[in-house]
Formats: sequence, structure tokens, C-alpha cells
Amino acid sequence: MHILLVDDNALQREMIGLWLSSGGHSFDASDTQASFLDKLTQTRGDLLMVDWSLPDGNGAEIVRWVRQNLGWEVPVMVLTANEDEETVVQALQAGADDYVVKRVKPRELMARIEAVTRRIKPVARTVTRLGVYEADTAAQRLLVNQEVVTLTQKEFDLAVYLLQNPDKLLSRDHLLNGIWGLNTDVDTRTVDTHASRLRKKLMLDGSHGWRLAPIYGFGYRLERSDA
Repeated sequence: MHILLVDDNALQREMIGLWLSSGGHSFDASDTQASFLDKLTQTRGDLLMVDWSLPDGNGAEIVRWVRQNLGWEVPVMVLTANEDEETVVQALQAGADDYVVKRVKPRELMARIEAVTRRIKPVARTVTRLGVYEADTAAQRLLVNQEVVTLTQKEFDLAVYLLQNPDKLLSRDHLLNGIWGLNTDVDTRTVDTHASRLRKKLMLDGSHGWRLAPIYGFGYRLERSDA
């Protein structure tokens, strides 16, 4: 298992790294929120370990960012020096799967890692390829010409759906219900906003073989640029 860790305490990073390595895990460590989030835009671990207090942010901000941008498949464990109920509640409400109170004990940490990963339902790797575009739903990663493009969760979901349905005429209502859900409070203008962002981020203007074409009064179609 590859674990991504963020902790501003160098001694603790080294110590946890040794425990993870001895347990057969690989790891990558960061010391600030900014560097950790930057790393998450480039790669994705099997488990994230997040220190609750960081010099440039806090664990709650990171966990919320992860849930918004990477979804709920990747497990997140919070490391905290506070064992009061309020901190624990904040961590879990932000979207953490578990927490460990410092000072961290090696056997407890390894046991909690095993417990968290057991609870997370394995996700079958599904890769969709269309020309220069490749979407990996397990890794929540989308590439254009082998380059990773940073997307929000809904942008990614919409992009995958479009790539899986090329040349199909898709109504705004259909996309809204399929991506945001039947009981959503947003309207079809949200679809237009996300479609516009995807057209720019993924260069769906025809220059890479595919174009996201608006169909006046109806919706969108992902079509070949030479069609």
C-alpha cells in the first residue's frame, strides 16, 4: 500500500515512515498543507494520513478538499494531539475515516491502517480512453496526452460520462440528473458552467480530435472535430 503523509514534525514523519516501511508499505511525506495538496494533484495514495495542525492550515481543510476533489474512495486518517470530543467530531464530520491520538503507538497505528482499509470497499479499476483522453475512475485521474488535468469531483464525473458517451446527444436535464442527482438543488445552468470549464481544461475545442458541442436549446454532444 502506498501512503501519503503530511506532518510538520520531522521526527514524527521519520518515525512513522520507519513503521510504515517495516509494515511493508511505501510512503511519501510532506510537511505543509500546500505541498501536500500540490502532491495530491499529481498522484494518489491508497491511504492519506493527515496531521490535524499544520503551519499553513489544518486537517479539516485538507479532508474537505480531498472529499470535494478526489471523492470518498480514498481513506483518510487524521493524526491529532487533541483527544477531546470536539476535535474528534470535527475530524469525522469533515470526512475522515479514522483518527489517531498522538503520541502515536506503532502497533495501534498499523492496526488502524488495516481496519480502515478493510472498511473501504475495493473499487474496480475502470479506464476510459478516447483519442488522447484517458479517465481512470479508480484513481480519479484524467489525462490529456498523458498529462494529468486537475478537475473538481463534478468536473471529473461529467468528463467521464462524456468520454463514455461520444457522439451521443445528451440533454442538460439528463446530465444534471445523472451527475448531480434527481434531488439536487442546482439547475441546468450548472451543467453549462461545468461544460464550459471542461471545454477549456480538456481543450475540447477540436484541437485534440474531439469537440464538446453545445446543441442550442437542448444540451451537448462530444463529437469528432472532423465530423
